[in-house]
Amino acid sequence: MIDKLVGKIKKLNAPIVVGLDPNLAFVPEHIQKKAFDEYGETLEGAAEAIWQFNKAIVDAVYDLIPAVKPQIAMYEQFGLPGLEAFHRTVEYCRQKDLVIIGDIKRGDIGSTSEAYARGHLGPVKVGSRSLYGFNEDFVTLNPYMGSDSINPFINTAKKEKKGAFILVKTSNPSSGEFQDRLIDGRPLFEYVAEKVNEWGSDYVGECGYSYVGAVVGATYPEQARITRKLMPKAYILVPGYGAQGATAKDLLPNFDENGLGAIVNSSRGIIAAYKQEKYAKFGAEHFADASRAAVIDMQKDIASVL
Repeated sequence: MIDKLVGKIKKLNAPIVVGLDPNLAFVPEHIQKKAFDEYGETLEGAAEAIWQFNKAIVDAVYDLIPAVKPQIAMYEQFGLPGLEAFHRTVEYCRQKDLVIIGDIKRGDIGSTSEAYARGHLGPVKVGSRSLYGFNEDFVTLNPYMGSDSINPFINTAKKEKKGAFILVKTSNPSSGEFQDRLIDGRPLFEYVAEKVNEWGSDYVGECGYSYVGAVVGATYPEQARITRKLMPKAYILVPGYGAQGATAKDLLPNFDENGLGAIVNSSRGIIAAYKQEKYAKFGAEHFADASRAAVIDMQKDIASVL
């Protein structure tokens, strides 16, 4: 799957992943009204609104981007109907031939980790059959519990030719409370980066990059220079661009000399673009067209510095 991801990035000249992280506040009133008229102001109504919102955005941008990243918490908050919307979104994106990064940030051990791996990367054994649950192509993982939490995912991923992006240096302001703590004179995130490099060393695609990637925030470009050297074969998922304040120039340390090696996430900067002054001319009725314009602008912005 890493070869498909890299191939699509090259073809589209777009190292971009759209974060499908839909709060109801992002969903235009006319979408919400239609869903509530059919299902009432219920969890089912909210999930339907989220699904219709996602579908419209995917229809507008799928030909411009290689991948999407649905954040499962945004769906879980609506209970079982929300998880159904998550599943429908994943399946629809698969129909559009998009690479799907399930942003699940799991981090547990043993049989629990194995169950998460089967549920999201699949399959699970049901009687005589092997069935897929959510069936994403990649997942995001929290490595705080060590190899015991990561190996079950890697084992499943290898069987399925899928992958993972492991948190190394995250974009949030308080990430340094743990990630920058010095251990024997070096910050913790450097040790995690070295471990990611080890985990992915024998699981490399034809493109030269490992199926085991990393998450490194664009808000910390100096740290990104270090992690890029420590993880030469890891593809890097880069949050923090746009809404969190990072600029295109801040992204550069995550890329290699060929302009590859990283894929940049934008969530509300794209899916809620119609709420920005820059794209206000589209209005809520044409929110998906605003999202398409935001993707095109993001692509040009990144290309200008690569």
